[in-house]
Amino acid sequence: MFSKRSDGRVVHNIDPFQKIVPYIMRTRTDSMNYFTENILCEGMDTYIQQKKEAGETYTYLQILVASVVRVMAQKPQLNRFVVRGRVYARNHIRICFVVHQTMRDNSAGTTIKLTFQGTETLAEVAARVEQAVLAETMKKTESNSTDQLAAKIMNLPSPIIRTAVNSLMWMDRHNMLPKSVIEASPFHTSCFITNMKSLGINQIYHHVYEFGTTGLFIAMGKERDKPIVDGKDEIVSKKQVGLGVVTDERFCDGMYFARAFKLLRRYLGHPELLEKPLEKIEEDVE
Repeated sequence: MFSKRSDGRVVHNIDPFQKIVPYIMRTRTDSMNYFTENILCEGMDTYIQQKKEAGETYTYLQILVASVVRVMAQKPQLNRFVVRGRVYARNHIRICFVVHQTMRDNSAGTTIKLTFQGTETLAEVAARVEQAVLAETMKKTESNSTDQLAAKIMNLPSPIIRTAVNSLMWMDRHNMLPKSVIEASPFHTSCFITNMKSLGINQIYHHVYEFGTTGLFIAMGKERDKPIVDGKDEIVSKKQVGLGVVTDERFCDGMYFARAFKLLRRYLGHPELLEKPLEKIEEDVE
C-alpha cells in the first residue's frame, strides 16, 4: 500500500547490489556524483544557422531539452528516482527550468515544468519551451501553479511554515503527498535544467534536492573558446558549451549513465537526429 505513488511505480527486477545501495546511501546528498560535459558548439551552431535561414528559430536550451527528453525515452533508467530505499520508474518525462521575466536584479524567477511523452521531435519540444517561456515572461501579476503553491505556504506564520514543510517532506517520504502537490512541485521532476548561459557565466554543479524526486540536475554555462586536441594531434581552439551535471547514483549504475550521456552528446552534436519522432519508447523493467 505505502509503496504506491502517483508519479511512479516500484522497480523490482534489478540487481541485488543495486537494490541494497539506497539503504546504504540513504540521502541524495550522500549519493551525488558530479561531472562536466564539454560540448562542441559547431553542430548546434550550424543547425541553428541553417534553420534561421529557413525562417525557423532554435536555441541551445531548446536543443538541450529535446536531447534530454529523447535520451530518457531511450534510456529509461535515467528517469528513475529513490524514495525510502525503493527504486521507482517515473510515469512521465518531466523537465523543469527557471525563467526570469526580466534580467533586472530584482526580477524573481519562476519555474516552468513541462511533461513529455518522449516521442516528440525537436520542433515540437522547441515550440512547447517557447510557448511556456513566452507565457511566463508576458505575465504581469498572474502566477503559475508552482508559484501559487509557494505563495500559499509563505503566507503562513514562520513556525507554521516550518511545520507545513516538514509535514510535506514526511508525506513525500511515505508516499502520501497529494498528486496535486506533486504536479505543481518543481522538486518532482525527471531533470532540472538551469541555463547559466543566459546569465553569461560558466556552468555550476547544482545539488539535487532532498525534498522531491529529482535525481538529475544539468547546468548549461556560457559558450567559450577552449583548447582541444583535434584528429591530427594538434591543439586547436574551438567553441564549447559546458554542462555541469549532478546525478543521484543510486537508481542506475555508472556504465548506464556513461552510455546515456554519450547518447546525449550525439544529439547535441547532431540536432538533425531529433527532427523525426521517436518510433518506440524503451520501457523500464518491471
